[in-house]
Amino acid sequence: MSDAAKHPIDQSVNPSTSDSPSSPAAGGQAGSRLRWKPQDIAVGAALGAACGVLFWGLNFGYAPLSALLGAILPGLMSMFHAMWYFSGTLALLILRKPGAAVYVNLVGSLIESTIGSQFSIALILISTLLQGLAAEIPFAVTRYRVFNLPTAIVSGALTALVYGCYLMLFYYQGVSFLSPRGIVHMIAELVGGVVFSGVMSWWLYIALAKTGVLERLASGRALSQRQREA
Repeated sequence: MSDAAKHPIDQSVNPSTSDSPSSPAAGGQAGSRLRWKPQDIAVGAALGAACGVLFWGLNFGYAPLSALLGAILPGLMSMFHAMWYFSGTLALLILRKPGAAVYVNLVGSLIESTIGSQFSIALILISTLLQGLAAEIPFAVTRYRVFNLPTAIVSGALTALVYGCYLMLFYYQGVSFLSPRGIVHMIAELVGGVVFSGVMSWWLYIALAKTGVLERLASGRALSQRQREA
């Protein structure tokens, strides 16, 4: 197997099938590619529900892990916040549709809240919307045509930056950005965003695609095609 097949880091949309500005059918092709279909809604709902159950399970470990890491270095727990928002980047890699991160995050947060969570519904919903919108930006800049590891990493990092600042401004109000805890928090948040929301989401997508469960989606077909060509 070639290196390209082993490390499929480039999942850009094929220019020959994408909306080239010089093509008369550019608008129609772009609209078809980005339009949500029933299968996208169903897969997104299933992914969101699965993530919601995962978030709910992770909540049980939040308090003890936070206390442990806080005793070691205040702010270090922020590294693991990405485990509650990696779903946005993963959703975009799998569904490749505008709004995928917001949709899957919202479904996940509603499932988490319905099962039971120690966090307020307001915190969960506001965080969900911010995280989803931040995750969308790097993919939106490429007009949802580039789906690769670097884009996923930027998505995770931007989500971490936005969420880290949100926490500093509204929940850690007594903590300065330039204080030791503030600096540790922001660095840990960014590291977690890159590692969990960026890199981990990419390899989760690759693992799912290799099982064949994504064959009905463009993301699954794209990986299969690249592996055949390699």
